[in-house]
Amino acid sequence: MAASRSGTPPRRIPTRSCVGCRTTREKRELVRVVRTPDGHVALDASGRIAGRGAYLCADGSCWASALRRGTISRALGVPLPTELRAQLASGPRDAGQAGSANAT
Repeated sequence: MAASRSGTPPRRIPTRSCVGCRTTREKRELVRVVRTPDGHVALDASGRIAGRGAYLCADGSCWASALRRGTISRALGVPLPTELRAQLASGPRDAGQAGSANAT
């Protein structure tokens, strides 16, 4: 006879690396910056906008480090627009609120 199942296997939790500090975390703990196929760069609060993404921790020092070293631009393959750079420089709280507005 076949062995009985103990249940369903555990779900795989997606992980991503922060471009600021290079720490690996669960995807839902990070903030995504996306470059859409038409070249527009914006914060992606939902994590579902199609395009090339770069992830940042919710820690402001990671954001400052990523901007200073240029790792967001490098990961996306395009320079960051001035308004998005200013938004990211203001920190994760301000950017998180405005991220859903920029996603359009």
